Amino acid sequence: MSKPDFSELSPENIVAFFGDIFERRGADSYLGEQVTMSEHMLQGAKLAEDAGATEEIIAAALLHDIGHYTNEFPEDALEKGIDNLHDEAGAAVLAPFFPTVVTDCVRHHVAAKRYLCATDDAYFGRLSAASVHTLGLQGGPMDAQEVDAFARNPNLESILQVRIWDDQGKVPGEVTPPFAHYAPMLQRVVDAHVEKETA
Repeated sequence: MSKPDFSELSPENIVAFFGDIFERRGADSYLGEQVTMSEHMLQGAKLAEDAGATEEIIAAALLHDIGHYTNEFPEDALEKGIDNLHDEAGAAVLAPFFPTVVTDCVRHHVAAKRYLCATDDAYFGRLSAASVHTLGLQGGPMDAQEVDAFARNPNLESILQVRIWDDQGKVPGEVTPPFAHYAPMLQRVVDAHVEKETA
């Protein structure tokens, strides 16, 4: 069976596009962690689902690290001038298809770690060794001015919650539903967003 044509992303194929990435690339290692990329993202989604989160927030937890697969994105998917960091790259690809709360959770999940390290004394101690390492590469804890600016985001609570699930979703051998379990939910979120934007 030939690979579907994802040269142009649309509301009709975006969920299949992500499913294809999970299927072909999901076993990729996850930056020094003891789980694969797909295991990590699916654990995040399960944590959100188990917590009774909305479908939008479950979608954000599932797709928060999709930007690590920028080499899978169509050449025109990322706007010129967007830094190709995985948080920004992922949010840029999601933006035409998902509501702002989803893209904010994806765009700011790295910054949320820096924010929590600056505002929650216990948070740093819960980070994995790999996450501590990347914290240094990402700029370390926020300073007071950065904290003040970040705290003004209207989706702050959701952003921080997705970040916490991101940190917790690194358990070797944890059983989760497959991507196919979440695909209909993702399509509902996409359809609702597109309908609202075109109304």
